[in-house]
Amino acid sequence: MSRKLIHNPNHCPMIHATNIIGNKWAPIIIYVLGERKLRFGQLAVFVEGISRKVLTEQLKELEQKEVVKRESFAEVPPRVEYSLTERGKELLPILSQLCVWGSGINEDREDEKIIEVKKSV
Repeated sequence: MSRKLIHNPNHCPMIHATNIIGNKWAPIIIYVLGERKLRFGQLAVFVEGISRKVLTEQLKELEQKEVVKRESFAEVPPRVEYSLTERGKELLPILSQLCVWGSGINEDREDEKIIEVKKSV
């Protein structure tokens, strides 16, 4: 099941970018892949908390959007490796900056703010 994209009649670049990587797992998968090739099982270990079904769906979606490349090898047993395309690699500096930004946030304090907002609503 693919997710519903944001309608973008005015071709806004932010909406376009969000339609490509704007879900829970895509940026994490892209960041984990980085400059290396990983097999499905390795990705499943590195992307902690994702189900195999969702990982499969996300990889297919990222492949369709030409962010991730899937390379299969005619071996026994079959081997498949995932890596970033050049388009996907362009996202790495942006995601690295998000990591820097995120490391400056006290997660416990942010959780308290979320709880306070829920209580006030």
